[in-house]
Amino acid sequence: MIRQSLAAATLFLAVPSAAQSISQDDLQARYDRSLAAGYKALFLCSAIANGEDRGGLRTVQSVEEWELAGIQEPLATILPTLPDARIERASAGDFGTLDTIRSVSVDYAEDAPPRAAFHKRGSGCSLLPPGMTEAPSVPATTAPSMASPYRIMPPEVPVAENELGRVGFADRYGTGTRTTAVVVLKNGAIVGEAYAQGFGVYTAQRTWSVAKSIAATIVGTAVHRGSADVHQSAGLGMGDARGSITIDHLLRMASGRYSDTAGNRTDPLYFGGSTVSETALHWPVIHSPGSVFRYANNDTLAAVAAIKDQFAAHPPVELFARLGMAHTVAETDWQGDYILSSQVWSTARDLARFGQLYLDDGKLADGTRILPEGWVRYVSTPSGPQPDGPFGYGAGFWLLDKSEGVPADTFAAMGNRGQFIIIVPSMNVVIVRRGEDPTGTRFDVAGFSRDILELLEK
Repeated sequence: MIRQSLAAATLFLAVPSAAQSISQDDLQARYDRSLAAGYKALFLCSAIANGEDRGGLRTVQSVEEWELAGIQEPLATILPTLPDARIERASAGDFGTLDTIRSVSVDYAEDAPPRAAFHKRGSGCSLLPPGMTEAPSVPATTAPSMASPYRIMPPEVPVAENELGRVGFADRYGTGTRTTAVVVLKNGAIVGEAYAQGFGVYTAQRTWSVAKSIAATIVGTAVHRGSADVHQSAGLGMGDARGSITIDHLLRMASGRYSDTAGNRTDPLYFGGSTVSETALHWPVIHSPGSVFRYANNDTLAAVAAIKDQFAAHPPVELFARLGMAHTVAETDWQGDYILSSQVWSTARDLARFGQLYLDDGKLADGTRILPEGWVRYVSTPSGPQPDGPFGYGAGFWLLDKSEGVPADTFAAMGNRGQFIIIVPSMNVVIVRRGEDPTGTRFDVAGFSRDILELLEK
């Protein structure tokens, strides 16, 4: 890995003198190139390293074809102008496995160090801030040594013959969309499953905002242990109105805090290398908490920060292990804080296992309860302000209660680029759809769910 101190590397970020002044347009262009290089470094690192760690091998070409294609502007225009990434592999002495990815770096300016992402075995990849190329010392994470009683049954029909799997690839659910995986569970068994070429049961993809539902579930496990209360302050108070914001407000996207863009994209955190504490926790209150719905990554991140002190004993990997989600990893910022608003990598089957937990009322297959009684109702019930549009919102989950042809108790985890876990308690069904949908396309998740459910009733 490139060895360069933070102090030395950040000299190029110094404010220019009058003779070196730069226009706002040039400054923005340079920042956008930095974001694009960070995006490329992180996605190559995460997709390839997480696959190698867990049996779902990916190539640079595959990541460029799927994760790095169809993304938002101006990054989409900039990416083809960037040089090839440099992938550094670790020695056997570093991780005990030869050729494991250690870092990925991408140049973006002649007078600046590259953007770099580093791999922590068992914990995915983290993106360093501009000017920093030497990863901090972060211990590897391993799953707790517990035998999970939680499994899903394999499909009864081979994938190639399974109509329920193939239905996910129909163009009628969104022109230009690109489905990578479909898994359908009924009564805890896989009844439909299919994958795009190059993807399979061990291929992990970024969940994007499906991670928000995972975050809400992790909060739920803390509530069940008695170490968190969603109706208590989330600890954002700094002698002002933020002290009245509860975890419940945050899970329901109703904190009343300001967010700078629609959807609160948090590019500085996701692609810029900033940290959760720098990005998500400082925003001021401009509405009374609980009075306005405003979808915001920062609210989920603040809810997770409220239980941060518990992660030493109960990290997210504990939940994944108990559910049998062996191919799922929650990634962190470069200082070790989880980015549970987006940065989780998981397979379609693992997300189906996650959905099954909610069909089973928060219990494992052996009857062990890991979510509080009533938690399923809590996350799937609207309370307070609601979003405009076709879907309602509970606590970390979207609601399909207004979608024609879909049972009113249906709720879902939804994420960017077409990530969906649809949970239908009244039919004991979980539907997972993974995609890499290009920006500007829209997958008709309600129509897709309706047609899958109709097929299951035949």
